[in-house]
Amino acid sequence: MKRNPPDLFLFAVVLALLVLGLIIVTSASAPESLSDTGGASVFHYGFRQLIFACLGLILMLVMMKFPYQYLKRFTIPVAVSSIIFLIIVLVFEAKKGSHRWIDFGFFSFQASDYAKLAVIMFMAHYLTEIKNGVHNFIIGVLIPLACVSVICLLIMMEPDLGTTIVIFATFMMMLFAGGARIRHLTFLSLIGLSAGTVMAMSADYRFKRLVAFLNPWKDPQGDGWQIIQSLYALGSGGPFGAGLGMGRQKFHYLPEAHTDYIFSILGEELGLLGTTTVLVLFFFLAWRGYKVAISCQDNYGRMLATGITSFLVFQALLNIGVVTSSIPVTGITLPFLSYGGSSLIVSLFSIGILLNISKNTN
Repeated sequence: MKRNPPDLFLFAVVLALLVLGLIIVTSASAPESLSDTGGASVFHYGFRQLIFACLGLILMLVMMKFPYQYLKRFTIPVAVSSIIFLIIVLVFEAKKGSHRWIDFGFFSFQASDYAKLAVIMFMAHYLTEIKNGVHNFIIGVLIPLACVSVICLLIMMEPDLGTTIVIFATFMMMLFAGGARIRHLTFLSLIGLSAGTVMAMSADYRFKRLVAFLNPWKDPQGDGWQIIQSLYALGSGGPFGAGLGMGRQKFHYLPEAHTDYIFSILGEELGLLGTTTVLVLFFFLAWRGYKVAISCQDNYGRMLATGITSFLVFQALLNIGVVTSSIPVTGITLPFLSYGGSSLIVSLFSIGILLNISKNTN
């Protein structure tokens, strides 16, 4: 098999996103850092994010050297352990209304981040093994759907609709890349849309978010608050922003300023120039990632590359869609930019696999 250097353009894009993320997280988390450290430091969360970034970069470099074909051997252990983690997480005390984290004291591990990687590894292995069986509705669609649905249902119990959407979208993209029939995918899309509608209507807080999305000014002090404050941040940034560190919305106006709504703070402080730069970088990530998938010389690598690229791109689109009020509110981080250890580490670990695959392309 032909061996090339890793995709250095993709590597540079990820590093650019990572550096920009470290800068904007430090700025956006300054008020929270002061509050949590009793006024001792504004760099508390920025420093922690730097540690997570270093750990993630080490794992990325390791996976660039680790033969990705060997990952097949870990498919079942990773899939089973992800289910176990998702069950364990339900035992821990809820934080901000959700059971998403396994708390180790010094580090909180978000099980759903690990589950994304588990689904990608499972689907890549399964689609490689069944080959043309993907054309069969039962073998190619229903069986993997049943397996992935177990993980999705556990994530919904947390509850975490955003991650569920990302996993289902990634699952669909991998089926498409694997050669599933369009009519099967269309049928599956209708099922997913129906299930999403039912889930949105079944929980009172989700229904309120939907109503708030349609008209946030109906309840500006309640369910419409996040949307309105996010739009204030983006709108006040103008072409070039208020200046790094000069944003106002992070001072407890915009909840989750350094996590879910980091893009809004970036827009406020760096303006249209900053937000456009992020969009362009994610476009380049999608382009190079799917190029790696298309050019890969073996099907397993092709499926892995498709899954990794899709989950990062879909998650970015979902986050940006929420903060710009293009879609209803659902909590999910922006890859490489939002604060969060497990999210950043899993993203960089996945990029390491993708860069490894890029060495086996035509």
